[in-house]
Amino acid sequence: MNVGVLSDIHGDFQALVTALNRLDHVHKVDQILCAGDLVGRGPLPDEAVTVIRERSIPTVRGNHDELSYALSPENRAYLRNLPLDWRGKLNDSSVYMCHGKPGNNLWGLYRDHISDTLLDMMLKSLNVEVLITGHTHVPLYARVAHGCVINPGSLYTFSNSRSTSHSYGVLHLPELTFEVFDIRGEMKHAALNGRHE
Repeated sequence: MNVGVLSDIHGDFQALVTALNRLDHVHKVDQILCAGDLVGRGPLPDEAVTVIRERSIPTVRGNHDELSYALSPENRAYLRNLPLDWRGKLNDSSVYMCHGKPGNNLWGLYRDHISDTLLDMMLKSLNVEVLITGHTHVPLYARVAHGCVINPGSLYTFSNSRSTSHSYGVLHLPELTFEVFDIRGEMKHAALNGRHE
């Protein structure tokens, strides 16, 4: 099973459409999940939320989603009602998704700040094989004894971010492998053609 993983869209509608098109037609994923932060700073937040909502993509609330400005009433209500975490079973693999780290959507997991032992303890305490996070804008794949911890990076790039790429990921189950795909080149091409701010 192939699972598309998105996070930190931040209103970048063009990047979202590009990633979804690739997930649907290139990777032909079976499921798509979103680790939050649909809005904040990007040019078209209402359009981005509408696409996620209308496609019924399982999504968790990020810290920026709590500040749902410049949105239609329907999209504001949608963001307000997003859960802080999501649990599911995909191809017999147990999955837990949150925005930052379990129990806190304001703190993220950086690979250079956390040991394999601690990541493994998180998986065991959550009783899952896969932990999906976002928030840091930095892609992460850590394969540990009891599963893996992943972060697809961000579809939107803040100028002061540790990561400068527009990225999404594909999780392969039951293998527990994860690939990150950078669409930065496609976004530069779109900008040159006036399709992206």
